Amino acid sequence: MNIALLNTRIQIQKNAVVTDAIGNHKNVWTDYYSCAATISGESGTEVYRTGETLESADLYFTVRYCSETGVVTPSGYRIVYGGERYNIISVDHQNNKHKSLKFRCSKVRR
Repeated sequence: MNIALLNTRIQIQKNAVVTDAIGNHKNVWTDYYSCAATISGESGTEVYRTGETLESADLYFTVRYCSETGVVTPSGYRIVYGGERYNIISVDHQNNKHKSLKFRCSKVRR
């Protein structure tokens, strides 16, 4: 892995359930880990549904393997990059060599 290519800072957020003052449970995203990443495979599609055009942007984020990134799963984590949020679709462990991870992500529509 060429370390010089890890030139972009990303924030990994974790989904957590918190209880407010009166006992209601709600989901919130908290900052979990910040690291350097390589962005690749930028692609997107447009779908026309019910009178509007919806875009879908996909990105791949490659990060170095560590104990914090090794536990990231698609169901409880997301990535924030450039002020935009990306849901993790899948995690590629790069042949289980514990050197790098590749996250396939799609942009969250707001």
